[in-house]
Amino acid sequence: PDPLATAVQVVRGYHGTHPLREEEAEVLFGLALLRLCLSVAIAGDQRRARPSDEYLAISQAPIARTLPRAAAIPAAFAAAAMRAACGYDPVPAATRVSQWLRRRSAAASPPQAVLDLSVGSPLVAAEPERNAEPALTARIAAWLRDRGADGAIGRYGEPRLLHASSTFGEADAAARRTIHLGLDLFAPPGTPVHAWFDGTVALAADNAAPLDYGPVVILEHRTDEGDRFYTLYGHLTRESLRGMTAGRVVAAGEAFAAIGSPDVNGGWTPHVHIQVIVDLLSLGADFPGVCRASERRIWQAFSPSPNLVLKVPGADFPDDRLDTAAMLAARLEGIGPSVRAGYRDPLAIVRGWRQHLYDQSGRRYLDAYNNVPHVGHGHPRVVEAAAFQLAVLNTNTRYLHGALAEFAARLTATLPNPLRVCYFVNSGTEANELALRLARAHTRRHDVLVLDHAYHGHSTTMIDVSPYKFNGPGGLGARPWVHVAELPDTYTGPYRRADAADRYAHDVGVMLAHLGPGRLAAFLAETCPSVAGQILLPPGYLARVYEHVRAAGGVCIADEVQTAYGRMGTDFYAFQAHGVVPDVVVLGKPIGNGYPLGAVVTTREIAAAFDNGMEFFSTFGGSTVSCAVGLAVLDVVQQEELPSHAARVGRRLGAGLRGLQARHALAGDVRGSGLFWGVELVTDRATVEPAAAAASYVVNRLREEGILIGTDGPRHNVLKIRPPMPFDDADAERLVDTLDRVLREVAP
Repeated sequence: PDPLATAVQVVRGYHGTHPLREEEAEVLFGLALLRLCLSVAIAGDQRRARPSDEYLAISQAPIARTLPRAAAIPAAFAAAAMRAACGYDPVPAATRVSQWLRRRSAAASPPQAVLDLSVGSPLVAAEPERNAEPALTARIAAWLRDRGADGAIGRYGEPRLLHASSTFGEADAAARRTIHLGLDLFAPPGTPVHAWFDGTVALAADNAAPLDYGPVVILEHRTDEGDRFYTLYGHLTRESLRGMTAGRVVAAGEAFAAIGSPDVNGGWTPHVHIQVIVDLLSLGADFPGVCRASERRIWQAFSPSPNLVLKVPGADFPDDRLDTAAMLAARLEGIGPSVRAGYRDPLAIVRGWRQHLYDQSGRRYLDAYNNVPHVGHGHPRVVEAAAFQLAVLNTNTRYLHGALAEFAARLTATLPNPLRVCYFVNSGTEANELALRLARAHTRRHDVLVLDHAYHGHSTTMIDVSPYKFNGPGGLGARPWVHVAELPDTYTGPYRRADAADRYAHDVGVMLAHLGPGRLAAFLAETCPSVAGQILLPPGYLARVYEHVRAAGGVCIADEVQTAYGRMGTDFYAFQAHGVVPDVVVLGKPIGNGYPLGAVVTTREIAAAFDNGMEFFSTFGGSTVSCAVGLAVLDVVQQEELPSHAARVGRRLGAGLRGLQARHALAGDVRGSGLFWGVELVTDRATVEPAAAAASYVVNRLREEGILIGTDGPRHNVLKIRPPMPFDDADAERLVDTLDRVLREVAP
């Protein structure tokens, strides 16, 4: 779909082995297009002579797709991209023009206030409707008032989400134009615009495309060395175009135009866009003011920074904030090496909205990975609740506040009896720690039963009860008081037939019998083991195991950190589908939508046993802000009916994934419910040999396609799909279709 980007990669690799001369790089792309044209002509001539020979047309369909796209790319731009791919100066004239501009200075003092309109700016909303007029203008005006400024500058090279159009007709997320190629000078409508240099009018036009220049004037100039360049002034009044005929002389400092109002400028906040252009590329008034991040270096070569003239500190967006390699190096310098970034090519994420994430360049990714923002990234009701309470008071449970009791009442109302007592903490790890303390206080025993490959947190005790950690790299093995039951995996585990639930549960009973009386404190298990590979426990298993545990005097703890609040699309909690009621329920990150919030809910009997004279206190647990956030998340889940939404979208997603399983031998097993799915990749369905390398490839390729998922499972071969709950039918279709294409790339 992007012939120039592909050509750049090929040419860069070729040049690394067999260097191209500068003049060869200059003509290469044009020669490639000519070769395609020759292929079309030759094939047409051959088909006339041998019309029944289908082989003669085998290359014509790909050419028919590619050639129009490639031919639409301006020749000089393609040549510059080829030069850059070979390490040559992409636009030598631009280097000379930039040097000339550096020797000049602005005729008048420009504004010194620099606006941040980048992807991660709080002035910019991720919700597009909130960036339209008059909302954005009001926010900018308030920002200026707070600083006592009459005007401001919008930065050159800044990545923005404000531009919906794309370069050369491409419409996919990677092709979205985000990098600003000029400077914006914000001032009231009607403010005069003065020419920077002596010049002549090259053209004046009304570009009426949404979020484009509106009325625009382009002036042509010459450097002392004779190099031609242009200055583009956009977002003007329509009256500014009067008399602006081609060739008219405009003197430096002359007030030749005025800033337009939003109604004639595609809804933009009043400002003038000023852009330096070395070569118009025959695009005229359609020369882009914003470009794709992937082509940033080339477009910036054709449009050097106007701040070379203004010389305002901070008016050029810092290059290092777009360089993920530099960001990774800085991270490795100050952060422990065991804190690893995801993906082969790590992402720098600066904004989230609903089921999407945005990187530092403005590229949007479909988030099918992060279940922590349960009701969606940046949900306005959650954000508002947190901000409002933070502005009033953020303190702990040593003081009475109504939100604590209200949150506890609302939360326990979603759970079956006798789960009626809450403890609030700040994470799932802390919640599991507390759950284990509750069980030990109640039973006066110490030992714990867990499932193999389980993960319950990162504290010392939680590492001790997480086989995923203590049996993994750097682990020290199981403690004497930790007992590991077989993971009830009906795909690769020892029991796979219809009686698997009985057999796995029977083994637990045997294990507890061998353990002996008076030792078991608790059975701690995720209702749907996630790190273990997105496992769905076989029906009947959990009920039978609970019977064995309670017969042995133990407490049943349900770790619902991953699955609470309707994610499974069956019930509000995953354990409800199994017909059981735990003694303790552990809740974590999703109940705060990313705010650090966890909870433990138990029975009055267990809570009374825990009240043994030792006070329990969590500094941030149950704070005024966490309760406000928790209540807002509950409101959203219930009022937006997200559990039923997960059920409906989950049925569509599951059907699509099972369709992939039917078409791709690599997809050995598909399991899940609602918005919790795993696809286990195997090299051989008979032996279920794991395809870990293929899983890693798929995840990284999907990331390149703008879709984020992860891998899990003890064999690192399970594709993990756990999106935020706003994930919808269109997202499910996109994920399945893209995964279909990527699986074809790695078909064994």
